[in-house]
Formats: sequence, C-alpha cells, structure tokens
Amino acid sequence: MSAGKVLVADDEPYIVRSLAFVLQREGFQVETASNGEEALAKVREFQPQAVILDLIMPKMTGMEVAHAIVNDPVLRGNLPYIVILTARGDDTERYKGYLEGADEYLTKPFSPSDIVTKIKEYFMGRE
Repeated sequence: MSAGKVLVADDEPYIVRSLAFVLQREGFQVETASNGEEALAKVREFQPQAVILDLIMPKMTGMEVAHAIVNDPVLRGNLPYIVILTARGDDTERYKGYLEGADEYLTKPFSPSDIVTKIKEYFMGRE
C-alpha cells in the first residue's frame, strides 16, 4: 500500500533523484518536475498530498508555484503540504515563503532523511 503521493520539483537532477529514491523507498508514490510550470501542471494532474519545491527554478519559482497552488479554486479544498527548499535561509525569504503558502521552509544543504521525516510526520498527522 502506498504511503501517499509526493511531487518533487527541482532543477537539479541529483536532488530530484535522491529525494525521489528515499521517498519511494519509504513507500511514497513520487512524481518529479524540473521547472515551476511542469510542477504546477503535475500538481493539478497527479494531485499529490505533499509537494517539495525548490525556490529557484526555471519558468516559475517555488514561491510562484506555491502561490498558484494555494489560489487555485480547483485545488482549494484539497491543498497539498508544501515544502520549499532553498539556499536562501534569511528570515525575510522564509516569511515570504510562509505567506505564499509554504508549510515548511528548509535550507540547503539538507539531509534527504530530514525531508522524509517531515513528510512522514505530515502524513501521520492526517490519519
């Protein structure tokens, strides 16, 4: 049985592969995206319960994607848990992330296992 659906969106292939690997190993069904537009399209199509977004991606930033998700009338009743990943850890950027709809704001470098723990905690809280 699948633990849930997670979308990983980052323009760095290594990060996408490593996160997808550890999440799949934990039983999550994982889709990936390499830019913001693709991420938004996959959120609408795949309907994940959790989305991991890199802050700086081509075509749309992670914050723009988070904003679009939160303000999408189709998704409004079933919003995913949104995690933004970034190298920018200052309080102003973190605050902006939460304003745009992020539930978590994690800075790089990060441990994939830390992200898996956050995702698992979120899913356990939904039960």
